[in-house]
Amino acid sequence: MPVAQIDEWADEADVVVAGFGVAGAAAAVGAAQAGADVLVLERTGGWGGAAAMAGGFIYMGGGTPLQQACGFDDTVDAMKAFMKAALGPGTDEAKIDAYCEGSVAHYHWLTDECGVPFKMSFWGEPGWEPPYDDGLQYTGGENAAPFHDTIPAAPRGHVPQMQDKHTSSERGGGYMLMKPLTDTAARLGVRSAYDMRVQSLIVDGERVVGVLAKQFGKLVAVRAKRGVVLATGSFAYNNTMLEAYAPKMVNRPAASIEEHDGRAIQMAQAIGADLAHMDAAEVAYFCDPQLFIRGILVNGRGQRFINEDTYPGRIGQAALYENAAQSYLIIDEAAYEEGLTRPTSTPMLRHRPKWVAETVEELESEMGLPEGALVGTVDLYNRHAERGADPMFGKKQEWVKPIGSPVAAIDLRGMVGGFTLGGLRTGVDGEVMHVSGEPIAGLYAAGRCTSGVCAGGYASGASLGDGSFFGRRAGQAAARK
Repeated sequence: MPVAQIDEWADEADVVVAGFGVAGAAAAVGAAQAGADVLVLERTGGWGGAAAMAGGFIYMGGGTPLQQACGFDDTVDAMKAFMKAALGPGTDEAKIDAYCEGSVAHYHWLTDECGVPFKMSFWGEPGWEPPYDDGLQYTGGENAAPFHDTIPAAPRGHVPQMQDKHTSSERGGGYMLMKPLTDTAARLGVRSAYDMRVQSLIVDGERVVGVLAKQFGKLVAVRAKRGVVLATGSFAYNNTMLEAYAPKMVNRPAASIEEHDGRAIQMAQAIGADLAHMDAAEVAYFCDPQLFIRGILVNGRGQRFINEDTYPGRIGQAALYENAAQSYLIIDEAAYEEGLTRPTSTPMLRHRPKWVAETVEELESEMGLPEGALVGTVDLYNRHAERGADPMFGKKQEWVKPIGSPVAAIDLRGMVGGFTLGGLRTGVDGEVMHVSGEPIAGLYAAGRCTSGVCAGGYASGASLGDGSFFGRRAGQAAARK
């Protein structure tokens, strides 16, 4: 909307932030610390967004105090090498370089300046996240094939300490990231307005000077004297956009909220913003890692397709994108029973077998797989497992055991979901880039409405890490203008 059409400003601030999730909160704190008057507009009735309901991982490394306390040596170079290998293809190397080089400082900003707590303990069992209040875990497959042979592995999933966690509620670890951030924002004088659904950008020529929002059915204009920061989340709940950009994710939202409707992306597109990696998505695999790591995962043809000891998100992507979401877990009774005894944060993902048989031949027949397909897969796996090897996919020796009898199959067809990773193309300071390659004056963005460090692959903690790191930088940059 041209500024000439605005009759009255309902409010104004140096920096106006749209969205009060992790990226918006970090942007607000960053701008306020830089001396700006900050106003956050949030469409729901309170702060938090998807971040407050998340497991809470923040992907950090390069030698953080938590890594050091747990006995892990990590370097900036190793972190860069892993992220560029695992989060591509087509990663934004400038962003990853800035992210890795600033990771230890970001840890100190979260802990020392914002009061985010971390317990100095490592959780080393398979799982989506620690079931207790441990602070560090492998969250990207760093210690698994194909990465661990060439890139020094270190756990980089930092999760805030919280007792009695419950994922996908306000008792998730993400709450203990959001509460300190929003408390810090309030302490710094950041103002917030709720039930404010940002609709459009207000422009003066080629510069963004404010936003038009709807509050209780009334349109209100809010002026931004220095800059606007968009931080309203992904487009996981916009099926029209999914059909256009990431069709395999249609009707598969997970680890997201309905407010993630892509509005920020569309608003910026309307003034010429560029996009990147709109087909990329994180794909959750809805099975407990304590189970599938002890068996083998096969596709709809009865063939293995990945090493089962890697990051579950990599398994989810491989299942959806490469195998049409068709997969099964083949596991023997002893391994299944052992998995059930191990601690987990996801007991709801401990599915019961659908088929059970005394032999693989019988199981294959009951599942309706082509004759010899599953038998050949298990025979090959067992032949090498007898000596603790997996030459096909490189599964680590500690998890390679022959599949015995009785043997079962858990039906995991369609058991995937996730959220989008693509969005607005931004610079390292959050500036939204025009299709011409130049930054759009007065407009910044961070979080899942942008294309961040993940161009295709994913590691748990990359969203909260990317959102908080580049959100802070976006707020600082907007305050400087």
